[in-house]
Amino acid sequence: MPRRLLKKILPSPQFLENHRMVRVFGDRLLDPRLWAVHRRAVAGALGWALAISFIPLPVHSLVAGLVALTWRLNVPTIYATIWLVNNPLTMVPLYYLAYRVGTLLLGTPAHPFAFQLSFKWLQYGLGPVWRPFLLGCLTCSVVAGLIGWVGLRLLWRWQVRRRYRSRHCALP
Repeated sequence: MPRRLLKKILPSPQFLENHRMVRVFGDRLLDPRLWAVHRRAVAGALGWALAISFIPLPVHSLVAGLVALTWRLNVPTIYATIWLVNNPLTMVPLYYLAYRVGTLLLGTPAHPFAFQLSFKWLQYGLGPVWRPFLLGCLTCSVVAGLIGWVGLRLLWRWQVRRRYRSRHCALP
């Protein structure tokens, strides 16, 4: 994958050590495995980020940080993917897709959805849509995460093989 490009973009370890926001976490965020650009860390980060993007609560960054620290995944990849996939411009279509997937899986018709900021809407308006919405979020999360993880691993492997073959075919 674009290893050289990512190494140019990523911050250096010295920059991270001196940054005041990173110092709060101590040496935990300075672990080189969290910033390494290799297939396992980047593909895992992409898969987890796509899965986390379908969480219907605004806790994406917190969950992404915990997942990256726990499984030693590439931090820039997981955050960039989450912010690219789930942002104010894409949030409504993303969650509407999840709702439609949930209605297809449950076999229920899609209800018209008109949001109102009131307790009455939470009590009566959310009732018919919460089951298909949550099922759709869970389904889309698992499917998107697996497709992203497997797809990037296969793409990375294909590119490594292509480079290997081009190097060895060029030799006399």
